[in-house]
Amino acid sequence: MKRRKYMLALLDVVLISLAYYLSLYLRFDGKIAPMYLKVFKSHIVIITSIKIFIFYLFKLYKSLWRFASIDEMIDIVLASIVANAVVIAYMTMVEANLPRSIYFMVPIMDIAFIGGSRFSYRALKRIESDIPKWKEGCKNVLIVGAGAAGAMVIKEFRNYNRLNSRPVAIVDDDFTKIGQNINGIPVLGTRDDIPDICKTKDVDEIIIAIPSANKKDISEIISECKKTKCRTKTLPGIYELIDGKVSINKIRDVDIGDLLGREEIHLDMDDISGYIKGKKVLVTGGGGSIGSELCRQIARFEPEELAILDIYENNVYDIQNELKRRYKRLNLKVIIASVRDKDRIESIIDEERPDVVFHAAAHKHVPLMEENPEEAIKNNVFGTLNLVQATDKYNVKKFVLISTDKAVNPTNVMGTTKRICEMIIQSINKESSTEFVAVRFGNVLGSNGSVIPLFKKQIAEGGPVTVTHPEVIRYFMTIPEACQLVLQAGAMADGGEIFILDMGEPVKIMDLAKDLIRLSGFEPDVDIPIEITGLRPGEKLYEELLLDEEGISDTGHNKIFIGKPIFTDYNYLIKSLEKLKYVMEYSDNIKLKKALVELVPTYEPYKEDSLEKQYVDHSKRLNEVAISAELSNLK
Repeated sequence: MKRRKYMLALLDVVLISLAYYLSLYLRFDGKIAPMYLKVFKSHIVIITSIKIFIFYLFKLYKSLWRFASIDEMIDIVLASIVANAVVIAYMTMVEANLPRSIYFMVPIMDIAFIGGSRFSYRALKRIESDIPKWKEGCKNVLIVGAGAAGAMVIKEFRNYNRLNSRPVAIVDDDFTKIGQNINGIPVLGTRDDIPDICKTKDVDEIIIAIPSANKKDISEIISECKKTKCRTKTLPGIYELIDGKVSINKIRDVDIGDLLGREEIHLDMDDISGYIKGKKVLVTGGGGSIGSELCRQIARFEPEELAILDIYENNVYDIQNELKRRYKRLNLKVIIASVRDKDRIESIIDEERPDVVFHAAAHKHVPLMEENPEEAIKNNVFGTLNLVQATDKYNVKKFVLISTDKAVNPTNVMGTTKRICEMIIQSINKESSTEFVAVRFGNVLGSNGSVIPLFKKQIAEGGPVTVTHPEVIRYFMTIPEACQLVLQAGAMADGGEIFILDMGEPVKIMDLAKDLIRLSGFEPDVDIPIEITGLRPGEKLYEELLLDEEGISDTGHNKIFIGKPIFTDYNYLIKSLEKLKYVMEYSDNIKLKKALVELVPTYEPYKEDSLEKQYVDHSKRLNEVAISAELSNLK
């Protein structure tokens, strides 16, 4: 690095001297007067030293000239003007006379020579960066977006030759840009032309470079990209680019969240801040996918204290370090404990005296809980009961349970235990001064153990991608989206409600698998096989968000609804749970499931022959929805 600076300074010494000599040569038509030549020779060392010093002050020797742009050119112009002004002052002070025209010609020469030397280096690097197109294995890249971000991505590819990629075309929906060049790359069409351009230009990879685009537009662009066999990547949205800077490092693979086209959630920040800012907040299961994101969201609202409770220390250690790094002033406490331990939980609530509790700790994996029902009941049901009774005893203001769509007409143990948790919340609310509420939503994209990370891993390994049934559908939302709505629902709570989140349109898992394969640059069942493995015990073809008898009512938020309480007999529930605890002593899974049926009559334990019934029920339900929609349109 130092050697390069010295070489540049030495080059500038030569160029500065050349600028003065050429200016004199041109002024006198090649016959320089001896008196002016004498002045030039007598003062050129001092003149050069002054200019080199000024150039140093303007940091002309610290710039990376392979990335030179208009900013560097402005620095050169300013440095040359200032340097020549100082030289004129010096020459006047020592009464060394040169023709006045020289002082106009020399700055122009300086800018041409100094600037030219720097930008010729960039030009050489540009030529060098174009060499990969002759190299074997070089990827052709299509840029979507002819704005500032797209231009920056093109520059980044040229500056990083090791990426072995070259932009070959751009598409943009602005018709005035079609036919134009951006950094030498042609704008060939709009998003609708993506499949054709990918064929004609032999494109290997598509990069969506429109950080300001809304989710709907991104989803539509990705739908066009799916028609190609190109790997698709994207720049994060503006809200993710905190520093506003675009670089190759920030380009990421397109994920299913982009494909869903879900718009950013609009929150009532005042309402949320009102019950979190300056308050003590406890999050159970704080090291998990939902719990850790809740902690991130809560930390933004400046609680008096954020306590994270979890039994698994590795995950909670990670979120602890992240929060300490991002929120220097956050009063953060980490508690390693199990919600199963009644005495420990009570002592924690007594000591911490939280104002708000978010209960995200739970066993959630359907097949595992189907094989281990006793553990699901201990953790989900009695763990929740321990926490609920402790918060009631010590007058916690608000308790928010994280529930699941699997609690609705459950066919598995996990969903049944979560439905019991909802019953605990709704029934104790009438007996307590604490506001107890539940928030119910479907699958969360990217959460631990969810289908998306599994599919990505299977694709990376070359397949097969495993799907349990070709007709399985699920509701999805992103982790931040779910957690933001949980916080918003907490602000709306009066006690006893089950808040139901708008999950958007359901997604067929088979389509999801095919989309992820295509967006990774492969062809389903050609490059990556898809294998049907059969529904697992307890798994549904489809999920529901609402029990028939719950009804639904609107809230002030367009993505949050309320299901009315349908179970409020706390004393009866406690007696039933005592009976369940007694049955657990026998470690008999069949008896346990029968006991669960008594507690949750809508629970239908999984049977192999129930698949056909699910399929018929699902088809009937879809037909009813279609007919209802058609009648609404007729009205």
